[in-house]
Amino acid sequence: MEAYPYCGPPPVPSDWFSAWNLDPYLIAGLVVVSLSGALWVRRQQRLEDQAGRGRAFAVALAAAVLAFLSPLCAMTVALFAARSLHHLVIIGLLAPALALAVPLRRVRVAPCFLALSAAVWLWHVPQVYSAAWDHAQIYWALQAALLLPAWGFWSTVLHRSDLAHVVWLIPLVGQMGLLGALLTFAPHPFYLEHLAHTERFGLSALQDQQLAGLIMWVPGMVPIAVLGGIMGWRLLRTELRQ
Repeated sequence: MEAYPYCGPPPVPSDWFSAWNLDPYLIAGLVVVSLSGALWVRRQQRLEDQAGRGRAFAVALAAAVLAFLSPLCAMTVALFAARSLHHLVIIGLLAPALALAVPLRRVRVAPCFLALSAAVWLWHVPQVYSAAWDHAQIYWALQAALLLPAWGFWSTVLHRSDLAHVVWLIPLVGQMGLLGALLTFAPHPFYLEHLAHTERFGLSALQDQQLAGLIMWVPGMVPIAVLGGIMGWRLLRTELRQ
């Protein structure tokens, strides 16, 4: 019997949209997190804080459902391109939404950035990728290694209104672009786990990897650029008021 990674068997093009992850432990965990987050938001004294944090927490919860329950989870087994999109949902949507809703305290931007960078590159080491494919414990450890420092990074960056923190977006975007370029221009596929599945979707394994690189290289920068623009606008308004 063939063993599959945490998200289960790869879907086929005709029914991928119905391949939801119904892991009861994960669903229970998200319910507990949802209730805890809702209670935390309601404890905020200012009504505007409640509203803003409530919206951000709703976005974070939707991003978690998209990443781990929706068919995107199963598609990461079929296509490495879906894995890249999955990582971008975590880094560029789930983590900043969590940072806006429930910011981590007493964290520093440099260690968070270095830990996040290490996790991103570690995920793309073929041997590590294979280990995450074969062992659910390693899969979840790597997901935590990606989410937690990203949460800390955005908690620091989004809640500061000084240029020193805005500039941290430059190396983040830069390494995403570098990794995307390496995947796009590689002469052969690195992640052999997808060899048997990509042709169902009309792609070779190399084309799938190139698509993953383009996702990281181009649309992957969009949410970071948007957040950078928001931060820059806040900084400009602060300077104009002084």
